[in-house]
Amino acid sequence: MRLARQIAAVLLLPGVVAGVVPALIVGASGGARLRWGPLGGLGAVLMATGLVLIAQTVALFATEGRGTLAPWDPTRRLVVRGPYRRVRNPMISGVLAVLLGETALFRSGSLLLWFGFVLAVNAVYFPLVEEPALRRRFGAEYEAYRSAVPRWLPRLRPWRGPGA
Repeated sequence: MRLARQIAAVLLLPGVVAGVVPALIVGASGGARLRWGPLGGLGAVLMATGLVLIAQTVALFATEGRGTLAPWDPTRRLVVRGPYRRVRNPMISGVLAVLLGETALFRSGSLLLWFGFVLAVNAVYFPLVEEPALRRRFGAEYEAYRSAVPRWLPRLRPWRGPGA
């Protein structure tokens, strides 16, 4: 049952944002094709890095947090290990890396616009919705973490606070 919850959350959230919508955008633009070269190579590296981040965060949410990335089935414990020691939103960082990688691989202005839209929505959603909810659920534990770990740009040295 827990595995089914994880799969459903991944397919519905990052799967749609970084997979289904970009595929529809590329398809609507006449079936753009992959373009290798230096920019395409950078795109592949970004996509691989993003997929690794997504996989790590999903695994940590399941094992450490005992929940999923989905707002309707959140973690029961605050997750502050792995990539969360460097940045508060590595899942979104992973999704954005995949989107930027797709943009580079397809040289698509439409995908770049989608990347910008996803970035803007998350830049508004996290401080206005997600972070206040985390403050209510985890209290002082989250406040200590939030004050030490940046929202978007990773720390050079991992945070070593409680639970890390």
